[in-house]
Amino acid sequence: MKVLVVDDSDLIMEMTKTFLTAMGHEVIGEAYNGNDAVKIFTEKRPDLVLLDLVMPGKNGMQVLQEIKAIDPAVNVIMITAVQQDPISRELLSKGAAAILNKPFIYDELEAVLKQMH
Repeated sequence: MKVLVVDDSDLIMEMTKTFLTAMGHEVIGEAYNGNDAVKIFTEKRPDLVLLDLVMPGKNGMQVLQEIKAIDPAVNVIMITAVQQDPISRELLSKGAAAILNKPFIYDELEAVLKQMH
């Protein structure tokens, strides 16, 4: 799959890209804030977006809604350190395909991606 990774943490960004590449996916874009995420998504149209919830500028909830308005069929996996059921329910109701809690390991990401097929 062609993937856009959105996270304001260099560490999470590099780890996620390493995992995705090892799994055979192509990282076609990376964004460190919400505004860039929407711009890159619009330009590159990835199959999958891994999207951080808490970022400077637009947060992941806003970006999720904008991306889903552009392409309702795209899979978006939310990545968050915030583990609260009401937030998770809202993300899923707004179109997130899955939620991955930070910190995550290779096997957790792989399991979530297998659900996408």
